[in-house]
This record gives sequence, structure tokens and C-alpha cells, in this order.
Amino acid sequence: MQAKASPRALYDFQMADSSIPRSEYPRPDFRRDDSSWLNLNGQWEFAFDEAAYATTTALDAFVAQQPHFDGTIQVPFAFQSKLSGIGDTSFHDYMWYARDFETPTQWAADNKRGLLHFGAVDYYCKIWVNQSYVGEHLGGHIGFQLDVSPFLKPGQVNRVIVYVEDTQSITQPRGKQFWKPQSEFCFYTRTSGIWQTVWLEAVPRVYLNRLQVQPDIDSQELALLVDADGDELKPEIYWLQIQVSLVGQPVWRGEFSLMGGIRAGNRKLMGNIPLPAAWLWSPETPHLYDLRLTLFCGKQQLDVVESYFGMRKIAVNNGQVWLNNQPYYLRLVLDQGYFPDSLLTAPNDEALRGDIEWAKAFGFNGARKHQKVEDPRWLYWADRLGLLVWDEMPSAYEWNALAESPFIQEWLQVLVRDYNHPCVIAWVPFNESWGIEQVAVSVDQQEFVRNVVALTRAMDKSRLVVDNDGWEHQGRIGDLLTIHDYTAHGPHLLERYAAFKQSNLATHLPVVSNRPLFLDQAAYQGEPVIFSEFGGMSLIPTAFEAVAHNLGEWGYSNAPDMLALVEQYRGLMVALQELGFSSGFCYTQLTDVEQEVNGLLTYDRKPKVDPAIIAAINQIPSLTYPRMTETSANNPMLVG
Repeated sequence: MQAKASPRALYDFQMADSSIPRSEYPRPDFRRDDSSWLNLNGQWEFAFDEAAYATTTALDAFVAQQPHFDGTIQVPFAFQSKLSGIGDTSFHDYMWYARDFETPTQWAADNKRGLLHFGAVDYYCKIWVNQSYVGEHLGGHIGFQLDVSPFLKPGQVNRVIVYVEDTQSITQPRGKQFWKPQSEFCFYTRTSGIWQTVWLEAVPRVYLNRLQVQPDIDSQELALLVDADGDELKPEIYWLQIQVSLVGQPVWRGEFSLMGGIRAGNRKLMGNIPLPAAWLWSPETPHLYDLRLTLFCGKQQLDVVESYFGMRKIAVNNGQVWLNNQPYYLRLVLDQGYFPDSLLTAPNDEALRGDIEWAKAFGFNGARKHQKVEDPRWLYWADRLGLLVWDEMPSAYEWNALAESPFIQEWLQVLVRDYNHPCVIAWVPFNESWGIEQVAVSVDQQEFVRNVVALTRAMDKSRLVVDNDGWEHQGRIGDLLTIHDYTAHGPHLLERYAAFKQSNLATHLPVVSNRPLFLDQAAYQGEPVIFSEFGGMSLIPTAFEAVAHNLGEWGYSNAPDMLALVEQYRGLMVALQELGFSSGFCYTQLTDVEQEVNGLLTYDRKPKVDPAIIAAINQIPSLTYPRMTETSANNPMLVG
């Protein structure tokens, strides 16, 4: 039952509703029916501001004047992008958004609450509805919701105003968004303001607010935790009806009860669901169970939410990565999630799916989503189509004690939002010591890393954690030894790591980019070794090298034609096989991004080489590992 990939060029797709950009349901793993939400994407009023407002009082006073803004923007696209209708890449640190909307009259008739959702706003924002301040959010990569019920006017025109600050501070997590005027090297055009879907959701007065699922294939059960929120009601019995199905067939049905009223804040409903002989999730067999939750108070039905889950286990064992109790070789591709006309925002849902289809067509079984917290729709397609994911926090580029709290706050929100996706197998809070440049000598920065890793493990003990991807690891606080090494060719890779191989992986680790792989007080202790960045080969014919250089185009190495590119790629894979000790790799990269032209695809998603050729080569390192099958004798729970 392997999902068939059918990749297409980026702009071969049509939007689900061409009148509304990004019109698809924004949160597919926690879905109510179509009548319960209103997409607020599309044309908004827009204006740049010259300076920050000193106080919230000053902002409130401005909003009280009922301002209207002369400019317009297409939400959810950042003003720097072409699809926003603006395409201005110069610095504008402060901006205003506004739009009018009407809520369905049936929502008021049904006594519904209104939750205003923002998929992501970079970086700090304040929101007003009908001139009343309703909330704020700090952090540019993760969504948030506000209960705006007291401020809505049923049956009338409502107005939402958003004020955004996105300065060029390098202490805020910004990923690959460059803080200088022009893109260069591996840093790209900025994304400011609203860049994911804005939507209004109608929920009951008491409603389901969050779901957490924890599969356990060894005990053959699913642990379930549900948060309920809303008004305080009379102290009757609240209970949750759960229905589980697989490919449309019922698997399990049951109820869990919660005694007492649900008070302002939330209460948790918890239980375990038995799933004997479960169909397991993997890239080769991306089986997903459908989950339907219905909340009752006595005999009254309050809320219904549909979700899904995958039965999957990831672990390290005896120096290898194991998936579903079998050794599994990771063949990842670096994916930065940029698009030529829309930057960090995908132009449509099909483009998100298309990138996953391309990765699978090239023979990769996973992606390291690099320096970006991706749109939940991308994770949904990774779940559906079968692609392993390393979930990575965008970096800051300067550390101080005041920058720690917003970083941790946002990272914890990432862990909560993405927890249920079976595709996510690893958390990566830091990359290449970015934002912690002095980690080798700074006790404070070392402690910061250890604290973030400890918090990550406290939030999720079921996944792998990479402490500092690439180098300067602090020993076994992380689960993997990850190495970033852009040695140009396979023979060089063999030479650099030959001593490490011959010493039974105990000593003789090379220095990479003038950074040691371990800090002085740490040492290799047998963890799986992943070359989590390497390759980066560009395809630039020799005759055009000078032109490419003048345009700023670059790669970590260059191939003059497709045949040379294929042979260089094959050399890297053969070198990994001959070294023998790696548990996987992540090749740089899936697509070109602006001036960085070392993708297997061009920026507009056209292949530079036949994906089938790369897919065949990608089988080389996996020869020493058993391939995942649905009938493996090593795991009798794999059925299908």
C-alpha cells in the first residue's frame, strides 16, 4: 500500500477555490465540519508604518480612530512576495492589516463561540476586533488562537485590525531570513507579517481544545489525552465518545468520562485504546487510523472533532536508528520550504504535497525541514504519503540571556502543535551553533542547550532529539551524532573518516568547518551517526560559471553537466556504503532557493536529473539494512 508519487511542476496545480488563496482547511489533524469555519484569507487593507508605538495605550488610541488603510495585500502572503500583490523586499519593520467580515447568522443562533486563528505572524503582533483589544503574540513561526466571542457582532460587519513588528534583530529566531538588504549565500528574502492562513472558527460554549495521541506498538495501545475548554456549566457528567476506524472500517469504539463541570481554563479527558495487531505507519506503509471525538454533557452532544493517528515507534538501539522495532536507514533530503513567488508561504496546498511527492520520487524516505517550522498542511501530507520528518527550530544569530525565554516559549509551542504527526521522528532545536556561537567556551550557552534538550525530552519522550545539528555536540544529551560535511567527492569523504572507522568509532573524529564534532568535555559513546548535511552539488555548465558567479549563484561543489552530477552523487552514496558506520544521511538539497542553486529541482520545481536515477542510487546505502515490509517475520504486528 505504498503511496504513489506523481510529482509535477510547481504551477501545474489549481487552487481549491481560486477566489480565496490557500482556501483549504488549515488544521487537518483537528477538524470540525465545513460549516464551523470561515476563511479570512484574501484582500486586506495594508499599510507600512514608520516607527514602533511606544505603548499599548498609544496603539489603542490609534485604533479608536477607526483607521482605514489605502494599500491592499493578499493574505496570507508576506509583503515581500509577488503573490502578496506588493513584492517590496526593502526594510519595513512595522505594518498594519485590516479587513471587514461577517459571521454566519447561524453561529449566533446556535450560541457559538468565535475563535480567531492565525497560522503564523512574523514576528510580534497585536490584534483588535471592533476596536477592542483582544490579544497579542510573540513568535513568527507558530500559530495561535484568540477567543473573540465577546467582541463579535452577529449579523453585522465586524472589523479586525492587526499591528505587526518584525525588526532585523538577530536575537529573534529568524531561520534563513536575511537581516541585510539583499539575499546572499545561504540567506534569503525575509518574510514579515501574516504568512499563514487566518480563519475564524465557531465552537460550542464548551468545546474540545486539544488532542494528544501517543502510540505504543509494544503494548499495542494508543494513549489519548484531550483538553476541553469553555464556560463553567452545572456539574453533570462530561464524557467523550471515541470512534477509531481504518480504511473506512470500524476498529474500536468506547467512552471515557470526566466527573464535574468544565471550568474556565481546561480539563483533561484521558484513556487508553487497545489496538491489537495494529497496522504500523512507515514511509513504505503510511497506514493512518481515523479518529472521531464527540464530547457530551449528560445526553447533550456538545462538540465533534475528527483527527487521525499513526502507530509508529522510533528509537535508537545498538548504534542504529530503529523504526517499528527494525533497523532503518535514513535517506533524508534537506528541504527549506521556500517558493519563488511566495517565499515561506506555499502558493497552494498542492505545492506542499508536490514537494513531498518529489522527495519520494527521488528515493528519499524523509526530509529534514531546515530552519523552518512548516505549515501544518505539509506535515499532513507527509503523514498521508509517508515521509519521515526532522522538525527544526529556526535559529537566532546572537545569544543573550533575554533571548532565551522567547526562543523556549516558541519551541515549546512547536512541540505541542506537531506532537501528533507520525511523520515527525526527531526534534532539532539548534543547528550548527547558530545563535549559540560561543557554545564551545560559554558555560551559559552550554547550559542553555542542555535546558532546551531537557525540556524537549520532558515534553516528548517518544522521539529522537538532536542537541546541536552538525557539530559541537555535548555528548549523549542528544540521541544522534550528526555531521555536516560538504567534502566535495566520495573519495574525500572516505579519507576524512577512515581513521574514525578503523578505530571502531571511538576516536579520530575530524574537525568540520573549524568546529569539533564534540565539545571538550564530551566524547562519542556509540550513538547512531548521521551525515545530516552533505552534498550540495550545483549543476552549472562550465561555460556559464562566470555568469552564475556574477549573479551570486553557488553550490558547495559544481557539476558541469547532468552525467557528472549523477556520478558525483553516486560517489557520495558509495562512500557511505564503504564507510559502513553511518545510520543515514541528509542530502543538500531538494530545491534551489534563490541564489543557492544546489537543488535536485530548480526553484520552480523542475527536475535537473531523472528522479528514477537518483532513486536507484539511493538504494545503495540501505543494502545493509532490512527493508521495511508489511510481512516481516521480525515484527508480527506488521499486517496489511
